[in-house]
Amino acid sequence: MSAVLDGTAAGVLDISATRPVPFSRLVRVELRKMVDTSAGFWVLVATAVITALVMVIQTAVGASQDLDLTYRSFAAGANIPMGVFLPVLGIMSVTSEWGQRTALTTFTLTPHRGRLVAAKFANTLILAVAAVVIGLALGALATFVSSALVGYDAGWDLSLGDAAAFMLLHVLGLATGFAFGALLLNTAGAIVLYFVYSFVLPGLFELGASLIGWFGDIRPWIDFSNAQGPLMQGGITGEQWAQLGVSSLLWFFLPLALGLRRVLRAEVK
Repeated sequence: MSAVLDGTAAGVLDISATRPVPFSRLVRVELRKMVDTSAGFWVLVATAVITALVMVIQTAVGASQDLDLTYRSFAAGANIPMGVFLPVLGIMSVTSEWGQRTALTTFTLTPHRGRLVAAKFANTLILAVAAVVIGLALGALATFVSSALVGYDAGWDLSLGDAAAFMLLHVLGLATGFAFGALLLNTAGAIVLYFVYSFVLPGLFELGASLIGWFGDIRPWIDFSNAQGPLMQGGITGEQWAQLGVSSLLWFFLPLALGLRRVLRAEVK
């Protein structure tokens, strides 16, 4: 009788007064889930080790050939392994819940899928920034060692703007991987899709641009990989920023929007 008077029914758990989990705690939990799992941990380790190995090889070649390698040279070398591994990490951050069948537990404990996806995306940005900072630190160390071995003045030719562009390049890569992962909700399928987008499509775009005149004119506006190239070269122009923005609508924002819709509506089994 008292339950009726209070406006609640017997057997119904009223959680309306329960405070939601703070977003900062969601970010910490999702970050720990990403780093503590064996797959995420080893991808991070592989990224750091192979990036360092590339710089060791660059330093050895520079010393043997008496080359003056600058900070920009080592940053460009770090770009190769980081460009391959970081997007995989972005994919895994959103697909692992579905592949390991833990999504039901996660969405039951925190039934606000939008906040969880936002926390996972925030983690991808945190990991991208951390990885770039580590890569730049390794590059600075390699620049110092190389100059000491060869005997030339170290060339610190990477400005603060160039470093910011380098960071944006990898944030975009990791975020694109996240968008592909949300779109497919399958780790293997999303990795294959990302590699096709990253390594196959640029070649096809290049071939199409060389054979078809009008396609060569529109290629910078639809080829996201090509549009990101000036970020690493420095001195990006206003038109190149516009091309980067337009191509990102096709390859980042559209998959992300479709992926978010799927995550928010998908039946959890």
